[in-house]
Amino acid sequence: MQTPVSLVLGASPNPERYSFLATALLHEKGFEVYPYGIKKGMIQNIAILNEWPLNNTIDTVTLYVGPAGQEEYYDAILALKPRRIIFNPGTENPELERIAVQNGIETLQACTLVLLKTGQY
Repeated sequence: MQTPVSLVLGASPNPERYSFLATALLHEKGFEVYPYGIKKGMIQNIAILNEWPLNNTIDTVTLYVGPAGQEEYYDAILALKPRRIIFNPGTENPELERIAVQNGIETLQACTLVLLKTGQY
């Protein structure tokens, strides 16, 4: 069975960013992670990818981009047909949430780090 893939939208090489911490913890917990960001760099030994996934089966999109920055990704996120989208604190977006639900995508307003640390991911 293939491990579900989580796309971290807004991945950053800055170790103080939550997207960095989430990517590292996802990997540590055994999840396959696709860290997508606009800056090149590394998160521990994982390269930040600057190309949108086309052939990957993405189970979860976890957002680390604010609502204004999400708009350009709406169609791309929907095209992935993820099972769920996690809106981390500060990324809450009623419009994208509504569109996702209309497309059969589960939405969750939660912190990926907390979900991972409490075994609820």
